[in-house]
Amino acid sequence: MADADQATLPVRNPRSGMVDFQITVATAQQVAQKAAALRANQHGWAEMGLQARIGVMQRFLGEVARRKDAIAEADAADTGGCHTSYLQGFITMGNIGGWVEDAEAALADAAYHGPSRAQPQVDVTTQFVPYPLVSVIGPWNAPMMLVLLDAIPALFAGCAVLIKPSEVTPRWVEPLFDAVAEVPELAGVFDFVQGDGSTGQAMIEESDLVCFTGSVPTGRQIAVQCAQRLIPCYLELGGKDPLIITDTADLERAATAALRGAVHANGMVCFSVERIYVQRGLHDAFVERLIEKAGEVRLNSDDPRAGHLHPFTFAPQAQIVMKQIDDAKAKGATVHTGGEVLEINGGLYMRPTILTDVTHDMAIMREETFGPCLPIMAFDTLEEGIELANDTDFGLTANVIAGSNEEALAIGERINAGSVFMQDTFLTFAKNRTVGSNAFGVSGVGGGARTGPEAILRYVRRKALLTQNGAVADIRDDHHLGAPD
Repeated sequence: MADADQATLPVRNPRSGMVDFQITVATAQQVAQKAAALRANQHGWAEMGLQARIGVMQRFLGEVARRKDAIAEADAADTGGCHTSYLQGFITMGNIGGWVEDAEAALADAAYHGPSRAQPQVDVTTQFVPYPLVSVIGPWNAPMMLVLLDAIPALFAGCAVLIKPSEVTPRWVEPLFDAVAEVPELAGVFDFVQGDGSTGQAMIEESDLVCFTGSVPTGRQIAVQCAQRLIPCYLELGGKDPLIITDTADLERAATAALRGAVHANGMVCFSVERIYVQRGLHDAFVERLIEKAGEVRLNSDDPRAGHLHPFTFAPQAQIVMKQIDDAKAKGATVHTGGEVLEINGGLYMRPTILTDVTHDMAIMREETFGPCLPIMAFDTLEEGIELANDTDFGLTANVIAGSNEEALAIGERINAGSVFMQDTFLTFAKNRTVGSNAFGVSGVGGGARTGPEAILRYVRRKALLTQNGAVADIRDDHHLGAPD
């Protein structure tokens, strides 16, 4: 129960600009109490075995399906009506259902049962031991999807999970945990707290493993706290993702893919296209066609389910984006479309913003933007284009559009990014259930894949159980061991 004098935080509605929700900040004591309860239940959750956990999660899947519309509406209220929000019920069902199908095989593929290759008389068996308590600290963009991307495989692995949604986007938790409450076995090992950075710090103090998605500065603080406790942490810290377009590329394909990759979800996606490099032979035609296409993009200010761009979810982000645009203009960039924050009925919007004459001396080409901006820079040789793409501290994803798949692949292999999307942008969902990847630079810390079947291995420690079937070694003969004849 919250104390009468316990701190609360107001939550702004991104469409109206009004405060229409509030959360109660969990104290360190309340976090510790929830963590203790989850730990107490985790042993039984792990001991029931994977098949039994799969059965529980199938029931959870059914409860989510019954609430998919409520989940979608809550996520959309949090984000301001992002198109992806209205799919969150289905995305969550796909996440759970995918692990129902994949978890057993993923763990089996990583296990070994048989004789040692080094000493055949020794039998080796793999045991997977889940981390008892995993904490997931979520971001304000794609808030439900990114929290559950970590939480769901951890639950299948046998962990207990405590989550904290961003204090900017906390509404989605209620309908999701209405579904959790209907599955008692799951409710015992899956819980949430609300709060701010202090709540996250308290969670880390109670955890065995931490997952965080968010900014580099906050990620650094979390990494230090986890290092002090000597516990693992997995951090996804955003990107400054490039798109290389060669002069052999199909113009229509390139312009269509660039626009969607940069402004989908208002550009507030970690793998949004944030830097565009176009070979000089196609540059002018590309800019002209992109301007035409950008003019056809509509805001969803009249109807959250219509239009293409929703408001800034986090109001201060609008000013961060404007600061980058103003910096670029002051240093010689040309703004062709957009370039200003529009306040409509209290919401903060920006139309697709196309900039040319940009350089790497500008913040808009160096710092994460998280807004619907398309800064375009010409290059001459492919070597130059690749060098520009790799000139960054980030390395989450990248994109290449060329005249052929073979040409694109040859470029993609040389870009320093965890995933490279070729002949399109925004292909990250194709990785799910298929393959994992590791980010470069500051975009990802902690190792281990976040996508693909092997993602479940993040949440377990592998034990090797070795049984000697032959004679035991005698200390008196040790000097003969390994000696050549």
